[in-house]
Amino acid sequence: MVPAKHDTHNGRRTMDRPRRLRRWLVFVWIAAFLIPTVAATAQRLLLNDETPWWAANKSATGLAPDPATTPEAVLQVYAARAWGWRGALGVHTWIAAKRSKAKSYQRLEVIGWGVRRGGSAVRITTGAPDALWYGQRPELLAELRGSGVDALIDRTLTLARSYPYPGQYRVWPGPNSNTFIAHLARGLPELALDLPTTAIGKDFLPNGRWLANAPSGTGFQLSLWGLAGITVALEEGLEINLLGLGAGLDLSPPALRVPGLGRIGSSNTPRSDPSVAATLKP
Repeated sequence: MVPAKHDTHNGRRTMDRPRRLRRWLVFVWIAAFLIPTVAATAQRLLLNDETPWWAANKSATGLAPDPATTPEAVLQVYAARAWGWRGALGVHTWIAAKRSKAKSYQRLEVIGWGVRRGGSAVRITTGAPDALWYGQRPELLAELRGSGVDALIDRTLTLARSYPYPGQYRVWPGPNSNTFIAHLARGLPELALDLPTTAIGKDFLPNGRWLANAPSGTGFQLSLWGLAGITVALEEGLEINLLGLGAGLDLSPPALRVPGLGRIGSSNTPRSDPSVAATLKP
């Protein structure tokens, strides 16, 4: 009786598949998460001027329309690098709102200072909508103007008051300022807000949920306590969240989404055509 021959080549190939998969996953992790994170941290260390927070510049930048010459309603979303070491990987986001014919803006944001003493993290104040955030220049993420925006501002204030974590603040993985803006954005799909990967905390879903609409309202988001998840949406594209850091691919317009460095590729120009807002229901 002739003994059966073993196909050692096929057996070795079968055994090598898990090894190749592990190597591929390690390569993807290094390329998509580790290298951008290290690069962003090094960049921050080199460029940081170490200005104390109480001495940092908080002047207006001129990005917001002057209310004295802009009678129409305005709703904007801004992001600026966080102060200190946090700015290596993360941004602070806020919303600015001006009603029709109003002479000033309201700023809606979450700030952690004072929470430990019993204060609310949610701040609704009157002030410069486009001010430097402790020396860091803001970026305009989204904008709507004109007819129908007053009604959106009403909804924004209602959503702010319904934020489930007014007495809590946690830098990582949330809830924080970006958790708050993501909460508002989900209730304002008209903004189609594409929060950057550097908005750490946007993936922390309120009330322990693990599935929700993407902040832009153009897709869906799966997240486990802000520590791991995935977002698939027309605005955000495909983004994987790992330990609060996001990496992925955006197709509209084409760009890579990486931790720390944010967007690499075509810029994401905010929608600001007044005719868009004019189609909204008042």
